[in-house]
Amino acid sequence: MRQDDYLVDPPLESDADNEPAPSASGRISPLRVVAIVTVVAGVLALTALLALGLANRSPVTGRSGVTRIDKPAPNISMPLYGGGALTPADYADRPVVVNFWASWCGPCRQEAPVFERLSQEYGERGVMFIGINIQDANSDAEAYLSEFGITYPNGNDEDGSISVDYGVIGIPVTFFLNRDGVVQRRWAGVMRETQLRQWIDELVLGTVPTGETQWENPEGYEPLR
Repeated sequence: MRQDDYLVDPPLESDADNEPAPSASGRISPLRVVAIVTVVAGVLALTALLALGLANRSPVTGRSGVTRIDKPAPNISMPLYGGGALTPADYADRPVVVNFWASWCGPCRQEAPVFERLSQEYGERGVMFIGINIQDANSDAEAYLSEFGITYPNGNDEDGSISVDYGVIGIPVTFFLNRDGVVQRRWAGVMRETQLRQWIDELVLGTVPTGETQWENPEGYEPLR
C-alpha cells in the first residue's frame, strides 16, 4: 500500500446509502400499508360522526318555542295598537290562540287573512286571538293590520320580553292555550286553515291533544333579525 493512501479520508456514507433498497418486485412495505389504512379509517370515522351530528341537529324552526309545551303560558301584558293595553285578566279562563308576527315576514302575510276570519268565527265560541308584533316599526305594523283588516287584539312586544318568555326565535309561531292557561300545542311557520281549525276545535271542546303537539313548516318561516 502506498503512503498516500493513508492521507485520504474514507468517503462519508450518505443518507441514501442508509435507506433500504426497494424490493425487486416494487411492492409497498407492510408498515406503509398499515399507516395508509389507519389514516383512511380515521377520515371515514370523522365523516360518519359529522353526518350523524347533522342528521340529529334540529332545524331552527323546530326550536322556536319548543320548551313551552305542557307548561303554563307566560303572562302577556302589552300596549295594543289602536289604544288600551292587554293584561292576563283579559283572556283568563278562555281558549287562546297567540300568534307572533311582523310586517316584514312574508309567511305572516300569507296566514293573516285566515287568522282574522277564524278569529271572527271562533270568537263567538269564546276563543280569543292575540297577535304579538315583534322587531317591527309601529307604522309598518299598523299598516299591516289595516291592510288585512285585523280586528282582534294586537300589540307590540316593545322590549322583546314576551318573545323571550315564549322562546320565539323566528316567525310566524302560533301557540294554543287551553282554558287553564297551559300551552297545549305549538306551530312554527305558516299554518294551513284545516290544521288551525282542528287545533282550535280541541281548545273549544277541552279535549286532550292527540298525536304530535308540535309541528313546523320550515318553508313558511322567517328567522328573527
